[in-house]
Amino acid sequence: MLDAKLKQQLQSYFQLLEQPVVFRVDAGSSADGTKTKDFLTEVAGISAKLSVRTASLKRQPSFTVDQVGADPSGIVFAGIPLGHEFESFVLAVLQVSGHAPKITAAEREQIMAINTDLHFETFASLSCHNCPDVVQALNIISVLNPHVTHTMIEGGMFQDEATAKNIMAVPTVFLNGKEWHNGRATLAELLAKIAGKEGQVAVAAATTKQVFDVLIIGGGPAAGAAAIYAARKGLATAVVADHMGGQPLETVGIENLPGTDYITGEDLMANITAQLTKYKVTLISGQTVAKIGDETPIVLRLKGGDTLRSKTVIVATGAHWRQLGVPGEEEFRNKGVAYCPHCDGPLYKGKDVAVVGGGNSGLEAAIDLAGIAHHVTVLEFAPQISADAVLQSKAAALSNVDLIANAQTTEVLGDGRVTGLKYTERDTKASKELTVDGIFVQIGLVPNTDFVSDTLDLDAHHQIKVDEHGATSMDHVFAAGDCTDSAYKQIVIAMGSGATAALSAFGDIAFSK
Repeated sequence: MLDAKLKQQLQSYFQLLEQPVVFRVDAGSSADGTKTKDFLTEVAGISAKLSVRTASLKRQPSFTVDQVGADPSGIVFAGIPLGHEFESFVLAVLQVSGHAPKITAAEREQIMAINTDLHFETFASLSCHNCPDVVQALNIISVLNPHVTHTMIEGGMFQDEATAKNIMAVPTVFLNGKEWHNGRATLAELLAKIAGKEGQVAVAAATTKQVFDVLIIGGGPAAGAAAIYAARKGLATAVVADHMGGQPLETVGIENLPGTDYITGEDLMANITAQLTKYKVTLISGQTVAKIGDETPIVLRLKGGDTLRSKTVIVATGAHWRQLGVPGEEEFRNKGVAYCPHCDGPLYKGKDVAVVGGGNSGLEAAIDLAGIAHHVTVLEFAPQISADAVLQSKAAALSNVDLIANAQTTEVLGDGRVTGLKYTERDTKASKELTVDGIFVQIGLVPNTDFVSDTLDLDAHHQIKVDEHGATSMDHVFAAGDCTDSAYKQIVIAMGSGATAALSAFGDIAFSK
């Protein structure tokens, strides 16, 4: 089950084990149970400090991760934690063995202050890039505080349970049996929610007192490129974002980046983040900018109330998925209406789904879903499917994918969860109804510019107007990437515009001296 590369990685990681760890497994009698036990046996064979024992647990197959001779850690994996959850598994093993998690002193204090029994269950998929943040955070809390337990449940393997609990998006977290949280979250955000404090976590005092040379808003490719170029120019650089990664995190494979034949969106952004660390860029994550103040130095007001100051600012906030704007969409969001096929696709194994949007994103989604779902129907508003020819050929070759052009989606249907949709044939005006279990919306992007709508000049599409230097209508403020009025929205173009904005900010500072 583990290839040579994974085994080599595990051998390296398990050299850090401090105390012996035992996997207590309840495999049950299914084929999945056999695979789970084989996985653990193979893992345990890599280090003498690992062992496998049988147990009786709530779910089959599942297993605990416990330190030998110590109280249970509270960590349970239901399913085989491969894919994006492989890192969660490795970290759990190391932390249970005594390897200290990398968290702040304040976070550790908050964790140790929990004095109520909290039992978390997180439904995740192995292809979800948002899930590991939540799984790893709740595992850390469980390791450090005996009042807390956490079970990661692989939604694809436990699809019947996910269906019974009406879970149609991941990550979905249950607390003491009740649905508690949906979507990405950091450790700090989850701790704030446990404490009953919604919203942003405070920024370190030293950071709020510093005047940066360049402050970049956003966490995607444009922001990353801008930060790298600014830092290499010797500028005191910071990046503020709700999370690092941006749109590439929702892209499984990138094949059009010059010089790189293939890379996943997650790996690309991990490489960029590593470069930011290398160049000592200050990363201020888990934060949302509410307003750019017209002061000198420029003041950024954060949603949580803190402020940041900088001589120049680069806005690189990217864009988010456009919504259908039809009846039923909002009602059934996360109950069958989804926007990330890679995250939520595994929950629709063997089911019928629709993809709304016939561009590159739509057909990429359809091709990926075709390997999971029973049938995929693509609905495109335009008279013709607009995706690249290579994608159209791939989709046309799949027997369980139908492409329907000139179709206007008019309503999402459901009863507690999605049961279908209505669309109109634009040429005949005939109304049609399609029975599906899930709808994946892939109809383009909307720029994340609401917070600058009364500060910077925007065009009719709410994109920030910039000149050839990336300059905006406000002095010392630049913008880059998909939030701007650039003609095309591509990763390579966003990176180039980020570099342009950084060089312009450098020139602005040099000219101001």
